[in-house]
Amino acid sequence: MAVDTTQPEYWLNWRFLLCALWVYSCMALAFFLIWKYEGARSLDSSGDNGEDREEALPQVGPGVVYLEDCWKTCIEGIHPGWLLAFRLVAFFVLASLLVVDIVTDGWSIFLYYTQWTFLLVTLYFGLGSLLSIYGCYQYVYSTGGDTYDLVRSGADHGTYMTAPTAESAYDPTIKISYYTKANNGRAGFWGYMFQILFQTNAGAVMITDLVFWFILYPFLAHNQYEMNFILIGTHSINVVFIVGDAALNKLHFPWFRIAYFLLWTGIFVNVQWIIHANVSTWWPYPFLDLAFPGAPVWYLVVAVLHFPCYALFTLVLRLKHMLLESWFPQTYVK
Repeated sequence: MAVDTTQPEYWLNWRFLLCALWVYSCMALAFFLIWKYEGARSLDSSGDNGEDREEALPQVGPGVVYLEDCWKTCIEGIHPGWLLAFRLVAFFVLASLLVVDIVTDGWSIFLYYTQWTFLLVTLYFGLGSLLSIYGCYQYVYSTGGDTYDLVRSGADHGTYMTAPTAESAYDPTIKISYYTKANNGRAGFWGYMFQILFQTNAGAVMITDLVFWFILYPFLAHNQYEMNFILIGTHSINVVFIVGDAALNKLHFPWFRIAYFLLWTGIFVNVQWIIHANVSTWWPYPFLDLAFPGAPVWYLVVAVLHFPCYALFTLVLRLKHMLLESWFPQTYVK
């Protein structure tokens, strides 16, 4: 049924007001979480209650990001070059698939949330490759000096170093203090951007693939689209690469960065509303159509789905921690 989305009556009704309430409530929650928790601010700014300042300083906020976590592997025995190789392969595979998709179906594919997320995942692996190249250079440079310089360099940059013994055995007790790591080696803009991309993609690929395979394909897509390599690839390979990277990397996963996932979807919905308010065109997903009487219910369902999808990726990481701590108790760094 063709509906002119540029007409005022399409927007000035109770359905749009309810849908807008769900969307902007989620975005408001996201901004609050970012304001409260993002960054490396101290949880104890005190010193006012007579505590030793040296003890208070290490209490950094949950949003702190260390540069080494962007390129190091979570197992000390694995060279960061392996993570670099994985990210390069992922980037070229994703970029190639995205280019083929654009050539085949045109730029209109970016009306879809799937392609928005697929592009974001590609950018994640592109930036991750650059950070890994930098990290591998730092790794080779640091391991090229004598033992004393190596240990001193590790203390300066917040890394874990092995014991300087003749046996060269790994000694988990030889670590720098928490104070040193808490005050050195923090990531700059690109490190924080990489961490944000990681957690945004983690939720976005989950909701993209789950909604497609469990809602759209069984009830809608199998009647509208012919299954092909590109359609299957854009709804599966993204999550494979993100989970693979998560299994290797040292990045943390603080819960509050669901905020960026919520903002990402909120921005997509707002772009769709702006486009359809100015041009009467088709909706990429039927449940976005505000003319449908059940639109507010669909918008609410999709908004709520963000939380279990984000939690599902958190469970994947908990499984990683449990398995690797069991398999590599001496070299796994959580």
